Amino acid sequence: MTTAGPGGFQAGTAVVPATQVEISVQCRNLADMDVFSKSDPMCVLFMKDIKTNTFYEHKETIDNQLNPNFAKKFTLTYLFEELQSIKFEIYDVDSASHNLKNHDFIGRMECSLGEIVGAPGGKLEKPLQGSRRKNGTIIVRGEELSNCKEEITLHFRASHLDKKDFFGKSDPYLQLSRVNEDGSYTVVHRTEVIMKTLNPWRFTIMSRALCNGDYDRSIKFECYDWDKDGYLIHPKKQAKKKKYKDSGEVLLLSYKSEQIFSFLDYIQSGTEMNFTVAIDFTASNGNPSSPSSLHYLNPYGTPNQYAAAIQAVGNIIQDYDSDKLFPALGFGARMSDGSVHHEFALNFNPSNPFCQGVEGVLQAYYNSLKNVQLYGPTNFSPVINHVARFAQAIQDGSQYFVLLIITDGVITDMQQTQQAIVNASRLPMSIIIVGVGDADFTAMNILDGDDVRLSYNGVYAERDIVQFVPFNDFLNRGNMTLSQAALAKEVLAEIPDQFLSYMKKHNVKPRISATAPP
Repeated sequence: MTTAGPGGFQAGTAVVPATQVEISVQCRNLADMDVFSKSDPMCVLFMKDIKTNTFYEHKETIDNQLNPNFAKKFTLTYLFEELQSIKFEIYDVDSASHNLKNHDFIGRMECSLGEIVGAPGGKLEKPLQGSRRKNGTIIVRGEELSNCKEEITLHFRASHLDKKDFFGKSDPYLQLSRVNEDGSYTVVHRTEVIMKTLNPWRFTIMSRALCNGDYDRSIKFECYDWDKDGYLIHPKKQAKKKKYKDSGEVLLLSYKSEQIFSFLDYIQSGTEMNFTVAIDFTASNGNPSSPSSLHYLNPYGTPNQYAAAIQAVGNIIQDYDSDKLFPALGFGARMSDGSVHHEFALNFNPSNPFCQGVEGVLQAYYNSLKNVQLYGPTNFSPVINHVARFAQAIQDGSQYFVLLIITDGVITDMQQTQQAIVNASRLPMSIIIVGVGDADFTAMNILDGDDVRLSYNGVYAERDIVQFVPFNDFLNRGNMTLSQAALAKEVLAEIPDQFLSYMKKHNVKPRISATAPP
């Protein structure tokens, strides 16, 4: 049997990085389905599997209660980058049958897991939908299951170490292990190797990796030489020399413990995600009336890649924005007066470019195709600077801005775009670029600083805030729903880390702090 290491690590296995969320359910003023007594309500939670389009259920029952507080907690795996559809159904239990059809249906409520955790304080309250005019109300709460949210910084110095290397000093490193219940030890951290020197080690580790919630747990520190893997205590010297004590000392110079906040800590304390869409209206997309155009509106309802990308990303982001009002912009279009615009409101109202929800963005997009001429060139910097101006004005942690740029072509203003991104990297802002069609997207990979941090005129971006994905890599022929899910998962996966990197860099804490560890 392989023992799992810190954070659930187990060599040779695969695990999706995720957060566990505990769901609590209450109901108020349920419809009474029984004649001689009150209903015996049962709560059934269904979670949708997007691949199979089926729901998996979890249940709990309470007797004779129209205002039940269900004691059972539903533990779900929360993934920001996925649309996790949930359905709650309330029944009046009439028998011991496991078949829901044998019980009286009271009402249902459908939502997403993101909608629950994104609600103020993680509390979502909605009326139950059913056959009656008043079926009651359901109150759902989502709370992140996490402990030991501490980051510990340790500073060590070594002295008088044995010279394990033949020609000079050792190349020492430290190994930290925590004790198991059976007295054995599990390695939880190895420091960097200090080559040919005895300079100190300074490193940071999560508290849960060291003790997994048990603050009285023993920790073992060992010092090794990188070349010889030599242990600090030298058994041969210990046997030969009566005065031998050890092969050196490792001293703890400083210890610092700092509470670390999660993405959900901020969201549930009121931080909102502001979603802005910017659409490429350059001529390289092709005439919108032609079926070969990337902007073609299929009369049979299948969305083009622009609409599909808006739906895929917007349907997830909207759960974290209370008013569901999204600015929608276009660039590279020529208007009826002959002017070319690289930053215009899709609803043609520059003083109020907001659209109501994802559907409002789509309607503005469809309408704009009938009122502009696709032109060019492909300039990104105006729309990036547009969102950056809003992010610049709100840096207290109450707002975080996500810009979705959907484009088909090569960037024309590459230097200006690099400068805009470097400037934006200091702001509460992330940029998602979705490439549609078959163009050469080499420049996009430069902007996506995963391998090499983006810079402009020798100034490097403070954070990596760009994620680029070509839509064609995720197209599942014949199933646009799966394509959209795969696209959203890829482009949104980095948002929580980018979000947290800004908050930590600028020492912004949640307005309602999480409970401090013991």
